[in-house]
Parts: sequence; C-alpha cells; structure tokens
Amino acid sequence: MKTNTKQQGASALPLNTILAGDCIEVMRSLPEGSVDLIFADPPYNLQLKNALHRPNNTKVDAVDDAWDQFDSFRAYDVFTKAWLAEARRLLKPDGAIWVIGSYHNIFRVGAELQNQGYWILNDVVWRKSNPMPNFRGMRLTNAHETMIWASKAEGAKYTFNYEALKALNDGVQMRSDWVIPICNGGERLKDDKGDKAHPTQKPEALLHRILVGSTNPGDVILDPFFGTGTTGAVAKMLGRDFIGIEREDSYRAIAEKRLSKVRRLDRGALEVASSKRNEPRVPFGQVVERGMLRPGEMLVNLRGQMAKVRVDGTLIADDVKGSIHQVGAKLEGAPSCNGWTYWHFKRDGKTVPIDVLRQQIRSEMDR
Repeated sequence: MKTNTKQQGASALPLNTILAGDCIEVMRSLPEGSVDLIFADPPYNLQLKNALHRPNNTKVDAVDDAWDQFDSFRAYDVFTKAWLAEARRLLKPDGAIWVIGSYHNIFRVGAELQNQGYWILNDVVWRKSNPMPNFRGMRLTNAHETMIWASKAEGAKYTFNYEALKALNDGVQMRSDWVIPICNGGERLKDDKGDKAHPTQKPEALLHRILVGSTNPGDVILDPFFGTGTTGAVAKMLGRDFIGIEREDSYRAIAEKRLSKVRRLDRGALEVASSKRNEPRVPFGQVVERGMLRPGEMLVNLRGQMAKVRVDGTLIADDVKGSIHQVGAKLEGAPSCNGWTYWHFKRDGKTVPIDVLRQQIRSEMDR
C-alpha cells in the first residue's frame, strides 16, 4: 500500500499503511505522542479446550487460532500490560483509546487500563442483534461484547462529537448500549476456500459510530490488531488517517485488497452536527449595531410581555434593565435564562425568535 508520512519531530509517521510484525515491537518504533485515537481489538484468550459442534454435529468455526492462545492468565496479563503501555506512549495528550473484548478478557484489560493511568469515560455494551446461539444449552446466549472508552489521563480534553452521535440516533442522546448486528452477508470477508477470512471481523457500523463520535477528519487512528482492516476501511472513508499493525500475512493481504476499493467521502459529506458550545459567540449588541434590530424596537416573550431594545444592546421592560438574558431571567423569576430563545420580534405579521438573527451572523462567519 502507498505510504504517506506526516512529520512528527524527528520521525516520520507512516500513514495509511499496514505495518507487518508484532504489535508491541512495531509500536515501539513509532514516535511518542503522535496518535489521536487507538481502536484495539486484542486477542480474547478464549481458552477453548475442545471443538464446538452444532446440534447437527457440524463444527462451529470458532476462534482457535494461535494468536488467541496464551499459556496462562499471567502470560495474557504481561502481554496486555506491554501493549497498553506502548499505546499510552503513542497517544497525544488529549488522545483516547477504545478497547473491545468479551467476558474472557475485558475485565483484565479494564483493570490494567486503570493501573496505567488511563481515565475510563464509558463502557459501551455492543448488543448483537443476531448472536450465535449457545448450542450446548449450558449457559446464557453470549449476545454482547464490551467496549471501554478511555482518555489518556484524567482531565484530558478528548474529542467527543456529542451532537453528531445524537444526530445519528435520530435526535436522541446516544446511550451506552448499541444494538448492531454482527458482521455477515456481503460485508463478511471470505478466503480463497470460501470460509470466513477472520473469525472476529467487526462490522463497519460499529467503527463508523466510534470514529464519528470520537475523532475528526484528519485525525490519526492506530489499530494495533488490524486483522482484515475494518478500522482502516472506515477511517479512509471518513477522511481520517490510519496506521494498522498486523503480524499475520494472510490478514494483511486481505486488508490491502479491501482498502484499495475504499474511496474517501468528499469534504461536504464529512461535516457533522457540532455542539452549540463550539459555535462562535455572538453578542446581542452586534444584532443592534448592524441594524438587524433597531433601538426602540419591541421584543416579546411567549407570555406577551414586552421589552424595548436600547442602543447598547440591553433591554428595558418596565423597571427591569439589563442584557437579553438578565431581563428574561428577572421576568421569569429564574436564576438564568437563554435570551436568544426567550425573546422574539415581529416581522411581516409573524413572531420570530431573535436566535434566527444570531444564526445568520454565524453563517456569515463560516464563509
């Protein structure tokens, strides 16, 4: 794959590249503080002892690969400690990490995250709408995986596109339980024999939600367990840069082929709903000095109470004087008030919120 580099101090960062080798050794070769987000899908350490069969005696294609096998919990913990330490070194001060796992490993990973100084922001339950049934009937059907979202340290200013996730969720605040089907159908990659190319391939919908919610276009995303490249494919489509690390030749080959077919979305499609707190501040005085509202013009609230606009952008209503917020709060007997949504003006016989004027000024700022 063509390699792009971004200068980071004395070292060049290999962007949009799949690096071959052991994840810990490769991470040690990358420059400190160079990555915005890490998505990690480490080995589950399933500890499978015997083959699993369906009721019709066909064998289940379970995770029994060498990369998922460890001699003991201690060996797994040593591995987890090492890769998480390198991951933290690579994160920028305001960077963050997502780690996904099953009940076999996620609690051990979570404890080590806290041991190393990461600050856990959420644990997210990925509830699979089409999970594999429990064929033996000895336990509950395992219908979810757990993802831990953590910043590099307490107090870090991590990226969280709250409004974008709310928009994805039909205008409702995004919860920490996500119902998404497992990867199947045309999205499921197959090898030359027609078998699953990777036993734990993640659905693109999962990565789409994570990257839209916790990164911005141009951010660098590292996946130290790249597999068949879901993180890279979604990152490329969404205008993010990625670095993948994968030791298995067969997975790298499939990921390279997959990524070659992905096209980045255009700039307009990458824009997302932003938080109102990030929008530029517009003083009400600008509305007055630009003549959008004239001194002496009357504003009205939903109860019909009126206030007069003054030349300095303050209001007066009977004996109450002050800003649009102060006068509104006084009339309501409330500790605070958003004057932009509280006050309205009349135009062509219609009552219009003054916030329309603020948004007009903001749209001009964006040009």
